[in-house]
Amino acid sequence: MSSFTSHNFANQKALIRVDFNVPIKNGVITDDTRIRAALPTIKKVLADGGSVVLMSHWGRPLKDIEKKPNLTLADFSLKPLIAPLCKFLDTEVQFAEDCISEDAARKAAALKPGQVLMLENLRYYKQEEKGDKDFAEKLSKFGDIYVNDAFGTAHRAHASTAVIAQFFAPGKKLFGLCMEGEVKAAEEVMHNSRKPFTAIIGGAKVSDKILIIENLLEKATDIIIGGGMAYTFFKAMGGQIGNSLCEDDRCEMALALLEKAKEKGVCIHLPADSIIADKFAADANTSSALSNEIPGGWMGLDVAHMAVENFSKVISESKTILWNGPMGVFEMEKFQSGTKAIAEAVVKATSNGAFSLVGGGDSVAAVNKFGLADKVSYVSTGGGAMLEYFEGKELPGIAAIKS
Repeated sequence: MSSFTSHNFANQKALIRVDFNVPIKNGVITDDTRIRAALPTIKKVLADGGSVVLMSHWGRPLKDIEKKPNLTLADFSLKPLIAPLCKFLDTEVQFAEDCISEDAARKAAALKPGQVLMLENLRYYKQEEKGDKDFAEKLSKFGDIYVNDAFGTAHRAHASTAVIAQFFAPGKKLFGLCMEGEVKAAEEVMHNSRKPFTAIIGGAKVSDKILIIENLLEKATDIIIGGGMAYTFFKAMGGQIGNSLCEDDRCEMALALLEKAKEKGVCIHLPADSIIADKFAADANTSSALSNEIPGGWMGLDVAHMAVENFSKVISESKTILWNGPMGVFEMEKFQSGTKAIAEAVVKATSNGAFSLVGGGDSVAAVNKFGLADKVSYVSTGGGAMLEYFEGKELPGIAAIKS
């Protein structure tokens, strides 16, 4: 049983760091995945007879206001989250207009069992991102026990995600259920993976994924590479890629990665063919071509039939699957079939007993778009945090609880 599940929160005030940095358009939440992910943690505390103080950031208010003077702090308020939270929790959620004010302290102190208080955006204060110890100590006074349930910010050594933990004794600082699930799923892939272990790495740039590929060369049996980053590999090997995305300054590194994989006996799978377009647009003319024979004036925007067949076969034989990054520009209907096919292959492998972890914002967006999120083993809520974990880095938010 997990530490969180076994803890009794009766008459305790849980200060919970959540990641409610959700997309909001015209005051309406367009994707509430991260809020839903935190609900089991909040509900457990309330069911035990405890009270809850929630703290989160939203956006980058100070940096964005500096760039756009027409913006104010009010544009970054967490207030739009209160109504949805009330509905999700079926209880009133109080709101503090500031996160460390006397008013916030009074409201937190007055909480009775079963009550919930939401603090205003932590990033109204520069001290949050700077990891300021005094700021963290002020926040720590709002709870008897600290619960970090914000995996999406676990890679940041911020005041509320890492520094604050030092003000709570062992046994008084815990991972929430979402964080526990994230850590367990990540450790399952990196430390307890069953072979064959296939990592599916996509996205636009090799430079964004170099560290994760290098680290996975020590763990995976197969690495599938798709998305725009694949064309840097093809150009490095002397292929013709037309106007496809390419990081010319990373060609040598791409060749070095291929050589290192060969030395370690890891199979790198590149897309044999591509869906190509005459421009980067939803209404582009399209065709298909071998990925190393793309004509001038055309660009690869998705993986095509042979690539899908090859990748799907590798995935079907896998016992552990990590997916980070789409196979193409899946946001445009003409270029989504490759990513959708890979998602379906991962789902099929999962149903046959493989453990599958989907991590990274675009991959998560893809499985959500295709309605397949509940058909894989685990969908991570943390893009940057998951990426850094698989790069082999220690995440401050995790280390602070474990210390």
